[in-house]
Amino acid sequence: MNNRFPENFLWGAATSAGQVEGGWNEGGRGPSIMDILGGSVDGSVHRHQTVKVMKDVYYPGHTGSDFYHQYKEDIALMGQMGLKSYRMSISWSRIFPEGDERTPNEEGLQFYDNVFAELAKYGIEPIVTILHYDAPLHLADHYGGWSDRRMIDFYLHYCDTLFKRYKGKVKYWITFNEINCLLVPFGVITAGAMNMSYKSEDNTEQLRLQALHHQFVASAKAVALGHQIDSNNKIGCMIAYMCNYPLTCRPEDIRLAQQDDQIKNMLCGDVQVRGSYPGFATRYFAEKGLHIEMLPEDTETLKSGTVDFYAMSYYMTNCIGTDESQEFTAGNLIYGMKNPHLKATEFGWQIDPLGLRWVLNNVYYRYQIPIMIVENGMGTVDTVQDGKIIDNYRIDYLQKHIEQIGESIADGVEVIAYTPWSALDLVSLSGGTMRKRYGLIYVDKDDYGDGTLKRIPKKSFYWYKKVIGSNGLDLSNED
Repeated sequence: MNNRFPENFLWGAATSAGQVEGGWNEGGRGPSIMDILGGSVDGSVHRHQTVKVMKDVYYPGHTGSDFYHQYKEDIALMGQMGLKSYRMSISWSRIFPEGDERTPNEEGLQFYDNVFAELAKYGIEPIVTILHYDAPLHLADHYGGWSDRRMIDFYLHYCDTLFKRYKGKVKYWITFNEINCLLVPFGVITAGAMNMSYKSEDNTEQLRLQALHHQFVASAKAVALGHQIDSNNKIGCMIAYMCNYPLTCRPEDIRLAQQDDQIKNMLCGDVQVRGSYPGFATRYFAEKGLHIEMLPEDTETLKSGTVDFYAMSYYMTNCIGTDESQEFTAGNLIYGMKNPHLKATEFGWQIDPLGLRWVLNNVYYRYQIPIMIVENGMGTVDTVQDGKIIDNYRIDYLQKHIEQIGESIADGVEVIAYTPWSALDLVSLSGGTMRKRYGLIYVDKDDYGDGTLKRIPKKSFYWYKKVIGSNGLDLSNED
């Protein structure tokens, strides 16, 4: 078989600052939304959302994987793995501790200077997410987060600082992580409305959509700003692709799946790639009695700030249908009906490599711009035996998804990067724990903070090194 992956393909791996860095109150960093999400009380781990950091709660994210202190070792391991790219994020509150200051925190800026220098040493291209769910807590507490339009200016000042400081060091930028999560109840967390739980009756679609519009405007302005500061910048959106198949061939199920795809996935893509709200969104807002407050100039702002590439996360698929008696199962950001033709992980996420090919074709032939797959992986409970982690299940998952990326490229889809989740074990967003592991590199730490933080490359680490070395031609898993 001829190699379908281009020679400059950005093989990589991904993490986020709020889940991997730790050092939450070091180097002048202020608290972020992520610092109050998950923790353990009296030895019981659960989602423990409050409006401030509590003294009697242990928060795994406060230490994370200790990348803040061990980034040189971690990047050396990435170099050993042969990574061509590293999809990471910058902690806003490390640069602006409260988010609304005019003067940045120099120690925080220097930390990322150091990270980029280490990446350059190993020839690893950074793909930087500007905001990955972790806005400064002060902005949530004092402004109500993204439901307040003033967030746009705070964000743009942050972007201006990053684009100027790291000019020539970072080429690829992503404005917001999984921006479409604001279309589901979980999104209230990323909206920064921290006075409410995502299950609260105050978590309204109206609030989340207003926050989403402000993020659209902020993203479009950031794209224009980034291009103005450095014409070499490539700036993309990032969508959590929530793929739901129709449960049956009943026309009602087919239409329900189409509408679900339009609202959850295509609405955000259309605004950020095409530069305007699609007609189906206008109708949806009207039928649901939703009113998005916009300024007259927002229309032109969205048109003039369209993105250069489309980034996405893809983990699984579910089903959707009119028969509510069907069994439901878990997934990334959403729940859906079980697909009887798919196996699932121990956490209930259905495994569907062929679905990735469907999604890539669906996205590319709608937008015709380059695609990055910046999250794709399998969360499991890994076991260390004789100092090794034999994660053949993860290799099988990644292997089959990479095969379908190759098929998609043969279909004519322009995929330019693949950065599976995650480079090393980190705090799971869905559970706020270390137990659910995604990493190619094991981190010795449990949900309660016990462990040495020692790094151990898993079997998948060495397998992925071989994949990268062969540019995707050798996917075999041979001992």
